[in-house]
Amino acid sequence: MAINYPNGKKFIPQKEQPVDQKKKKKKKDFSFSNRGKTLEDELNETNDYYLQLGHAVIHKKPVPVQIVRVEYPSRSAAVIKEAYFRSPSTTDYNGVWNGKYIDFEAKETENKTSFPLKNIHEHQIQHMAQVVKHDGLAFLIIRFSSIDRYFIVPFEAFEFFWNRMMSGGRKSVTLTEIEETGIELKPGAFPRIDYLPHLNKFQ
Repeated sequence: MAINYPNGKKFIPQKEQPVDQKKKKKKKDFSFSNRGKTLEDELNETNDYYLQLGHAVIHKKPVPVQIVRVEYPSRSAAVIKEAYFRSPSTTDYNGVWNGKYIDFEAKETENKTSFPLKNIHEHQIQHMAQVVKHDGLAFLIIRFSSIDRYFIVPFEAFEFFWNRMMSGGRKSVTLTEIEETGIELKPGAFPRIDYLPHLNKFQ
Protein backbone atom coordinates (compact mmCIF):
# COMPACT_ATOMS: atom_id res chain seq x y z
CA MET A 1 0.00 0.00 0.00
CA ALA A 2 1.35 3.43 -0.95
CA ILE A 3 1.05 6.12 1.75
CA ASN A 4 1.92 9.72 0.96
CA TYR A 5 2.39 12.94 2.93
CA PRO A 6 -0.09 15.85 2.48
CA ASN A 7 2.30 17.44 -0.04
CA GLY A 8 2.26 14.30 -2.18
CA LYS A 9 5.73 13.10 -1.19
CA LYS A 10 5.96 9.34 -0.81
CA PHE A 11 6.19 8.02 2.75
CA ILE A 12 9.04 5.54 3.24
CA PRO A 13 9.11 3.83 6.67
CA GLN A 14 12.48 4.20 8.38
CA LYS A 15 12.63 0.51 9.18
CA GLU A 16 11.85 -0.57 5.63
CA GLN A 17 14.83 -2.62 4.36
CA PRO A 18 15.59 -5.18 1.65
CA VAL A 19 14.57 -8.74 2.47
CA ASP A 20 18.17 -9.95 2.73
CA GLN A 21 18.97 -7.27 5.33
CA LYS A 22 15.86 -8.19 7.34
CA LYS A 23 17.08 -11.78 7.53
CA LYS A 24 20.45 -10.62 8.86
CA LYS A 25 18.86 -8.41 11.53
CA LYS A 26 16.62 -11.25 12.67
CA LYS A 27 19.62 -12.77 14.45
CA LYS A 28 19.84 -9.81 16.81
CA ASP A 29 20.09 -10.91 20.41
CA PHE A 30 17.39 -9.53 22.69
CA SER A 31 17.23 -10.07 26.43
CA PHE A 32 14.77 -12.68 27.65
CA SER A 33 12.73 -10.05 29.48
CA ASN A 34 12.30 -7.90 26.39
CA ARG A 35 11.87 -10.69 23.83
CA GLY A 36 12.25 -8.33 20.90
CA LYS A 37 9.40 -5.99 21.80
CA THR A 38 9.56 -2.41 20.63
CA LEU A 39 9.34 0.55 22.98
CA GLU A 40 5.85 1.21 21.65
CA ASP A 41 4.77 -2.34 22.57
CA GLU A 42 6.13 -1.93 26.07
CA LEU A 43 4.46 1.45 26.58
CA ASN A 44 1.14 0.20 25.26
CA GLU A 45 1.23 -2.65 27.78
CA THR A 46 2.25 -0.24 30.55
CA ASN A 47 -0.59 2.16 29.71
CA ASP A 48 -3.09 -0.71 29.66
CA TYR A 49 -1.86 -1.67 33.12
CA TYR A 50 -2.30 1.91 34.37
CA LEU A 51 -5.82 2.03 32.90
CA GLN A 52 -6.90 -1.27 34.47
CA LEU A 53 -5.71 -0.15 37.91
CA GLY A 54 -7.21 3.33 37.55
CA HIS A 55 -3.87 5.13 37.77
CA ALA A 56 -4.16 7.10 34.52
CA VAL A 57 -5.87 7.27 31.13
CA ILE A 58 -3.16 7.39 28.48
CA HIS A 59 -3.48 6.25 24.88
CA LYS A 60 -1.46 6.05 21.70
CA LYS A 61 -2.61 8.72 19.28
CA PRO A 62 -4.05 7.41 16.01
CA VAL A 63 -2.32 8.62 12.84
CA PRO A 64 -4.79 10.57 10.65
CA VAL A 65 -4.81 8.89 7.23
CA GLN A 66 -7.00 9.66 4.21
CA ILE A 67 -7.65 6.71 1.91
CA VAL A 68 -7.77 7.69 -1.76
CA ARG A 69 -7.63 4.40 -3.69
CA VAL A 70 -9.08 1.02 -2.82
CA GLU A 71 -9.22 -2.11 -4.95
CA TYR A 72 -11.67 -4.95 -4.50
CA PRO A 73 -10.14 -8.25 -5.66
CA SER A 74 -13.32 -9.95 -4.47
CA ARG A 75 -16.68 -8.96 -3.02
CA SER A 76 -15.60 -9.86 0.49
CA ALA A 77 -12.18 -8.20 0.41
CA ALA A 78 -10.86 -4.67 0.04
CA VAL A 79 -7.20 -3.69 -0.45
CA ILE A 80 -6.01 -0.14 0.24
CA LYS A 81 -3.62 0.85 -2.55
CA GLU A 82 -2.98 4.52 -1.81
CA ALA A 83 -3.40 6.80 1.21
CA TYR A 84 -2.15 10.13 2.54
CA PHE A 85 -1.34 11.44 5.98
CA ARG A 86 -3.96 14.15 6.55
CA SER A 87 -1.63 16.25 8.70
CA PRO A 88 1.76 15.92 10.42
CA SER A 89 1.53 13.86 13.60
CA THR A 90 2.25 15.57 16.91
CA THR A 91 3.47 13.20 19.63
CA ASP A 92 2.91 9.51 20.29
CA TYR A 93 0.90 9.50 23.52
CA ASN A 94 -1.40 11.74 25.53
CA GLY A 95 -3.85 11.46 28.37
CA VAL A 96 -4.72 12.46 31.91
CA TRP A 97 -2.93 11.56 35.13
CA ASN A 98 -3.56 12.92 38.61
CA GLY A 99 -5.63 15.81 37.24
CA LYS A 100 -2.85 16.75 34.83
CA TYR A 101 -2.71 16.58 31.03
CA ILE A 102 0.34 14.69 29.85
CA ASP A 103 1.78 14.42 26.36
CA PHE A 104 4.93 12.58 25.31
CA GLU A 105 6.99 11.19 22.47
CA ALA A 106 8.60 7.73 22.55
CA LYS A 107 11.83 7.17 20.62
CA GLU A 108 14.35 4.38 20.18
CA THR A 109 17.92 4.53 18.94
CA GLU A 110 20.52 1.84 18.33
CA ASN A 111 23.27 4.39 18.97
CA LYS A 112 25.13 3.54 22.19
CA THR A 113 26.52 6.97 23.04
CA SER A 114 24.04 9.60 21.81
CA PHE A 115 20.50 10.30 20.67
CA PRO A 116 20.26 11.80 17.13
CA LEU A 117 18.00 14.86 17.06
CA LYS A 118 16.94 14.00 13.51
CA ASN A 119 14.57 11.54 15.18
CA ILE A 120 12.44 14.51 16.32
CA HIS A 121 10.58 16.96 14.08
CA GLU A 122 10.18 20.69 14.61
CA HIS A 123 6.38 20.54 14.73
CA GLN A 124 6.66 18.04 17.60
CA ILE A 125 8.89 20.44 19.52
CA GLN A 126 6.39 23.24 18.91
CA HIS A 127 3.52 21.03 20.06
CA MET A 128 5.23 20.05 23.32
CA ALA A 129 6.17 23.69 23.96
CA GLN A 130 2.48 24.62 23.69
CA VAL A 131 1.55 21.83 26.11
CA VAL A 132 4.02 23.14 28.68
CA LYS A 133 2.84 26.70 28.11
CA HIS A 134 -0.66 25.63 29.17
CA ASP A 135 0.67 23.92 32.30
CA GLY A 136 0.60 20.38 30.89
CA LEU A 137 3.41 17.86 31.30
CA ALA A 138 5.44 17.11 28.17
CA PHE A 139 8.41 14.78 28.00
CA LEU A 140 10.21 12.12 25.98
CA ILE A 141 10.83 8.49 26.79
CA ILE A 142 14.02 7.38 25.04
CA ARG A 143 15.28 3.83 24.73
CA PHE A 144 18.87 3.01 23.84
CA SER A 145 18.07 -0.41 22.41
CA SER A 146 21.67 -1.59 21.95
CA ILE A 147 22.40 -1.23 25.66
CA ASP A 148 18.79 -1.72 26.86
CA ARG A 149 18.58 1.53 28.85
CA TYR A 150 15.50 3.75 29.18
CA PHE A 151 15.22 7.41 30.14
CA ILE A 152 12.42 9.89 30.73
CA VAL A 153 13.52 13.41 29.77
CA PRO A 154 11.37 16.48 30.59
CA PHE A 155 10.64 18.66 27.58
CA GLU A 156 12.17 21.74 29.19
CA ALA A 157 15.55 19.98 29.34
CA PHE A 158 15.23 18.49 25.87
CA GLU A 159 14.29 21.87 24.39
CA PHE A 160 17.73 23.18 25.36
CA PHE A 161 19.43 20.55 23.19
CA TRP A 162 17.06 21.28 20.31
CA ASN A 163 17.77 25.02 20.49
CA ARG A 164 21.49 24.29 20.66
CA MET A 165 21.24 22.39 17.38
CA MET A 166 19.16 25.15 15.78
CA SER A 167 21.89 27.61 16.76
CA GLY A 168 24.51 25.58 14.92
CA GLY A 169 25.54 23.23 17.73
CA ARG A 170 25.77 19.46 17.79
CA LYS A 171 22.98 17.45 16.16
CA SER A 172 22.64 14.90 18.91
CA VAL A 173 22.30 14.61 22.67
CA THR A 174 25.03 12.61 24.36
CA LEU A 175 24.15 9.75 26.64
CA THR A 176 25.92 11.61 29.45
CA GLU A 177 23.68 14.67 28.90
CA ILE A 178 20.59 12.47 29.01
CA GLU A 179 21.83 10.84 32.21
CA GLU A 180 22.29 14.29 33.75
CA THR A 181 18.97 15.85 32.68
CA GLY A 182 16.68 12.83 32.63
CA ILE A 183 15.74 9.97 34.91
CA GLU A 184 16.67 6.40 34.10
CA LEU A 185 13.76 3.97 34.05
CA LYS A 186 14.47 0.43 35.16
CA PRO A 187 12.34 -2.10 33.23
CA GLY A 188 10.16 -4.35 35.35
CA ALA A 189 7.46 -6.93 34.92
CA PHE A 190 4.17 -5.22 35.82
CA PRO A 191 4.27 -2.61 34.46
CA ARG A 192 7.18 -2.94 32.08
CA ILE A 193 8.10 0.79 31.91
CA ASP A 194 6.80 2.37 35.12
CA TYR A 195 7.17 6.06 34.29
CA LEU A 196 4.25 7.64 36.20
CA PRO A 197 5.96 7.78 39.62
CA HIS A 198 8.67 10.03 38.15
CA LEU A 199 6.32 12.69 36.78
CA ASN A 200 5.99 14.38 40.17
CA LYS A 201 9.64 15.41 39.84
CA PHE A 202 8.82 17.41 36.70
CA GLN A 203 6.09 19.57 38.26
